[in-house]
Amino acid sequence: MNTSAITAEYRLAYWAGIIQERRESGLSIKAFCEKAGFHENIYFYWQRKLREATCEQLAVIGKGTAATGMASSGFTEIRISESARASFRPGATSSGCLYIEVGGIRITADDAYPPTKLAELLKGMMPLC
Repeated sequence: MNTSAITAEYRLAYWAGIIQERRESGLSIKAFCEKAGFHENIYFYWQRKLREATCEQLAVIGKGTAATGMASSGFTEIRISESARASFRPGATSSGCLYIEVGGIRITADDAYPPTKLAELLKGMMPLC
C-alpha cells in the first residue's frame, strides 16, 4: 500500500470518528461545526467521501468474487487497518451488535440475525449507493 492510500484511509477513519461524534452529541450539523471550528461544507464533503467509500466497499462485496474474500457461505473477512484502529476511542464498549449505515439508512443486527438475511439486505441496499 502506498503512502497516499494510507493517508486517504487515515483521513476517512478520522472523519468517520468526527461524524460519529456529531451524531452522538445530539447537536445539529451547523452547531457542531461551529463548536468544532470548521465550516459545514467540510463536514458535508467528508460525509460524502465516507458514503462513497462505503458504497464502493459494498459493491466489491456484492460481486462475491474470490478476490473479495467472499466465501460460498456468504461470509467475508473484514480487515481494519492500523490507522482505523487508532481512531477508535479507548474504553468504548461493544454491544454485540453490528451497525451499518448506507444512504441515511441504518441497519442494526445482533448475533442472532441470520447471516443470509443480512447478505440479502445488503444486496438490496446496493442501489442506494
